[in-house]
Amino acid sequence: MALLRPPALLLALVVSELHCLPWFINVSESQGPGTTIHSFSFNCTAHMPMLELVHVQPPTTFFNQPSLSRWQKIYVGTVTLNSLARLDALAVNHYELQLRFTCGNNVTEGPLYVDVYRDPGYSPCSGRFASPAGEIIQVRETVTPGAQLYTLLLPGLELQHAQISINSAQDPPYFPGPFSINGQGWLLAPSQGLKGQAGKVFQLQILVTFGQNRSCHGMLKVKVLPVPSSQISFLGQARNITILDDLAPGSQVVQVRARGFDVRYEILSPVPCPLFSIGRGDGVVRTTAPLELAQAWGAAVTRLQVKAYERLRPWASVDLDLTVNVRSVNRWPPRCLPAMLVTEIPETTPVGTVLNTFTCTDPDSPGSTLNYELRFHSPPGPASLCLRGRALEVNATLDCDTPGACFQHAASILVLDGGQPLMTTEVPVLVMVIPVNEFSPACVPHTFRIREDAGPHTLLGSVVGTDKDYPHNSIEYDISGGPTAFSVDRLSGEIHLLGSLDYELQTLYRLTVLVTDQSQDQDPTNRRSGSCTITIEVEDVNDHAPECQPPFQELTIYAPLGRSVEVTKVSCWVPQEPQRLVFSYSIVGGNSQSRFSLQGPILVLNNMLGPPWPEQPHTHELLIRVADAGRSIPHLSATATVIVHLVPWSTSTAATRTRSAAVTSVTTPLLVTDTEAFWQPEPWFVVVLTVTSALFLLALGWLFSRLFQGLAQMLQTPRKPAQALLLNSIQGTEESIEGFMEAPRMEMPQTPSSAMSLQLFDGRAQDSRESPSSQTTLHLGPLSLFSPSQHLLSPPGNHYLLFP
Repeated sequence: MALLRPPALLLALVVSELHCLPWFINVSESQGPGTTIHSFSFNCTAHMPMLELVHVQPPTTFFNQPSLSRWQKIYVGTVTLNSLARLDALAVNHYELQLRFTCGNNVTEGPLYVDVYRDPGYSPCSGRFASPAGEIIQVRETVTPGAQLYTLLLPGLELQHAQISINSAQDPPYFPGPFSINGQGWLLAPSQGLKGQAGKVFQLQILVTFGQNRSCHGMLKVKVLPVPSSQISFLGQARNITILDDLAPGSQVVQVRARGFDVRYEILSPVPCPLFSIGRGDGVVRTTAPLELAQAWGAAVTRLQVKAYERLRPWASVDLDLTVNVRSVNRWPPRCLPAMLVTEIPETTPVGTVLNTFTCTDPDSPGSTLNYELRFHSPPGPASLCLRGRALEVNATLDCDTPGACFQHAASILVLDGGQPLMTTEVPVLVMVIPVNEFSPACVPHTFRIREDAGPHTLLGSVVGTDKDYPHNSIEYDISGGPTAFSVDRLSGEIHLLGSLDYELQTLYRLTVLVTDQSQDQDPTNRRSGSCTITIEVEDVNDHAPECQPPFQELTIYAPLGRSVEVTKVSCWVPQEPQRLVFSYSIVGGNSQSRFSLQGPILVLNNMLGPPWPEQPHTHELLIRVADAGRSIPHLSATATVIVHLVPWSTSTAATRTRSAAVTSVTTPLLVTDTEAFWQPEPWFVVVLTVTSALFLLALGWLFSRLFQGLAQMLQTPRKPAQALLLNSIQGTEESIEGFMEAPRMEMPQTPSSAMSLQLFDGRAQDSRESPSSQTTLHLGPLSLFSPSQHLLSPPGNHYLLFP
């Protein structure tokens, strides 16, 4: 039959709700080993739970310790039958299991009651009878022929009309006669008896048939025991005796005692016995000669066979074998190599490593067996070392990674020779454990936040490095590559800001921090390192005020009464932060009569409420404050100026008299926006224009300087006849003009100081005879030389020369 269980769903059992115990479980006696008796679940989130079977009443080993497994987020406990479980409802039909559940510091106990019920279809062949070894019964060889030896009728079989028979062979000469089973299920001894069958074991295969064509098999083993020949016997007596070789003749070695009436003792072997004798009445064994082994090595071991018998019935006797070992008197302690052990081992030495094997001998008894004992001094108690025979081994993991764990192990090996008196030798042992850098340090990735307006040397936080090697905080920190805006303290792991930050340029930094251990190994170059990523997020700080375009507006509004009119829309943004789009708008000036309001960035004229509307045009100069909104602080703002010229809207009413009604005509309001256009060149154009103007002015200055230099040279030329003077003037002028047009630097020939004088033409007629200097006239801008009798020359460059 199937095992009866609680409801199909597992019972969710919280530690605080264990008051639902006890549980009552019904189990069929047909359930075999490994059957699950009961399953239940526990909820223990903060600790590792533990479920124990404390005890069982009545005591039995049929139940295993509960198993505990995790299923999703709960722990499931299961109680099962072990491999030896054989339930029998007629023998025991009720068990009480005391369970203990532990979750952290909470411990709760409760009983589990198991009731075993009968199963009519269950096979009765169980227990040892049905096991491969079978059931063993012991009988003496003097048992009466045909006597009852064993009851085979199992419980409940009398109701099923079971038939029991022996189906194994019982052939002579091994069997003295056949064993038989009567109708009541009794195993009967052979009719010939078992006399002389002592020591034999008879195996009987039993067939049990019951019910409708149902059967099972079992085995019985009958062991025949001998019967003592008499009632005399030795009491509990040690068979091996050890004595020293310095005993004097007549000294007592041992006393033997036997149970019986008027018992006598004698030595049967060896005969004669030169070293020992026994008292016939008291059984005391004594020495009869000196036992010095130095003179008689044959006395080291003597085997005595002692007989005890009753004086009136000498045939009622019993024998006892004694072994007498003679040891020499101990005079010298054992000698050991090495006499002292001092060694160093790394903490990674595997368990079972042999540190040294000690060789010790006993001078008093060469070849004798010595005993070795390991005694700890510092730290006390067995821990990391053990002694196996003569070998000193590592017993446990040598761990230097906890405070105070890596130290010197001071011990001693005590060698005992086993002689009399006992002599010992102590071998000092000093084992020094050397730390080894086994583990690489590590640090936990972390994210720090810093405001973009933080100043240099600002502390962001600390990188926490850990190392399983001791000491755990012997770590150095360093930044591997990455930005140079941050630094880490080599010893403390503190991260500092070195420069300035700008959220608009970079919002996230990732630093790879290296952690390297130090001073954790005997070899200073054996260092390990690890790394972790530190993320630094720059928090935005509002450091740019919004700008409005245009910052100044002037508008003329024609608005009727009783209606609200949109005046303009204020357009603002932050050029450095184009992603910032949320602003708050407020009128901070010029709205004394509250005629205007803001709907977001839209300026609205309210004509429905407020004071009476003026009949004349009125001008309002409004100051609108635009501030950025959001979590970023501080909130910066800008002010936009809007000048609004309000012109009252006049309504003309044309009334026409009719018989029915008067019609009033209302003109639709007109919004006029006056926008001043201006040109704002690009910055590059301003730069190009400035450079071009400067070059032009430099070239113009250079040109004028060359002209004035030529004039000065002509004024210094001496007087000559008119033709020569004119020719020189024309040549000098041509050379000067060619020098300006062709741009090479040319020097005029030096002339005497009495050069003809030149005069600028002022537009008036002059007589050439009035003054020597009036013979030629030079006019600049355009440049001209005038003479009454010469024609006009026009060189390139719009410079005109007139010759006389």
